[in-house]
Amino acid sequence: MAMTRRKVRNGWVAGWAAVLLAGAASPVLAQADRMTPIATPAQPTAITLDTGPLPDAPNKEAWHRQYGSTFTRNVTVATLTPFLPAPGTATGAAVVVAPGGGFRTLSMENEGWDVAKALAKRGVAAFLLKYRLNQTPADMPGFEKSMAEMFSGSAPRPRVDPGAMTARLGPQIADARAAFALIRSRAAEWKVDPDRIGMIGFSAGAMLTMATTLAGQDAKPAFVADIYGPLGAVEVPADAPPLFIALAADDPFFANDGIGLVDRWRAAKKPVEFHLYEQGGHGFGMYQKPTTSTGWFDAYVRWLGMHGLLAKKK
Repeated sequence: MAMTRRKVRNGWVAGWAAVLLAGAASPVLAQADRMTPIATPAQPTAITLDTGPLPDAPNKEAWHRQYGSTFTRNVTVATLTPFLPAPGTATGAAVVVAPGGGFRTLSMENEGWDVAKALAKRGVAAFLLKYRLNQTPADMPGFEKSMAEMFSGSAPRPRVDPGAMTARLGPQIADARAAFALIRSRAAEWKVDPDRIGMIGFSAGAMLTMATTLAGQDAKPAFVADIYGPLGAVEVPADAPPLFIALAADDPFFANDGIGLVDRWRAAKKPVEFHLYEQGGHGFGMYQKPTTSTGWFDAYVRWLGMHGLLAKKK
C-alpha cells in the first residue's frame, strides 16, 4: 500500500518484533506460566475487514492461555469487533483498540476485550482490531521454542530507518485504515460521531497506533493513546491529534530510550499528556497490580473527558 509519509519518521525505535512480543505476552509478573492451547472462542460479533488474507501465510489462526489471559496468533484475516455502550449512554466518541504482541501474537483479553468493555461502560464505543500478524510455528512446542529464544535476550535490538519500519507494517496499517473506514460507514448505526474516532494501542499495538497516525492516510485518528510503546522522536504532522502516553519507569524495553515523542509533540505545540509510573513493568494493561500503573485507565478516561469526548454533542 502506498504511504505518503514514509520518510518523515526520524528517530523511531525499530527492530522490536521480538521485544514487543515478550512484553505483551508477559505482564512482568515474574512467574512461569506455560502456554496452554485452547479452542478458538466464539466471536459472533466480529466483522471481517476487506483487507483480504495475508499472503504466503499457511499456518492457521490459533489461540492459547497464558498469565491468566487469552492470546491469539497466526492471524491471517483481520476482524473488527464492536463493543457498544448501553442504549442511551453513547457519547458519540469511539476508539479503535489495538492489542500488543510483537506483530506475532495479540493479547486479546488484557489489552483487548477488557479495554473495550471498560470504554463501553463509559459511553465510548470501542472496536477491537484483530490485525494480521507475522507467522509463527504452527505447533505449540515450536512456538514455545521461538518464544524462549526471544526471552533469552540474545536477539539483537537494531535501529533501522523509521520509514522502513513503517513500510514493514503495511498489512497492519491497511487493517487499521479499513477499521476506520468501516466505523465511519456505519457511524449512524453505531451512534458514533465520525469526527471523534480515536485509537489506543499497547506495545506493538502502540506502534501500530503511531504508524496509523503518521502514515495511515485517510484513517486520521482524532485522538490517540500510546500505552507502553516506543517513545522515539518522530516528525510531527501538521494535523497531529491529541496524544496520551503511559509508560512505567521500570519498563525493560522502552523506559531507557528517551522521550523524544513527547518532546516533539510539545515542540509542535500539539496536545500531549505523559504518565511515567514508577513501577509497572511492561504489559500491565488491565491487570490489577499493586502499582500506580494500574491507574492508567482512569487517567486516560479523565483525559478523554478533558477533551470533551465523554460529553454528548448537542
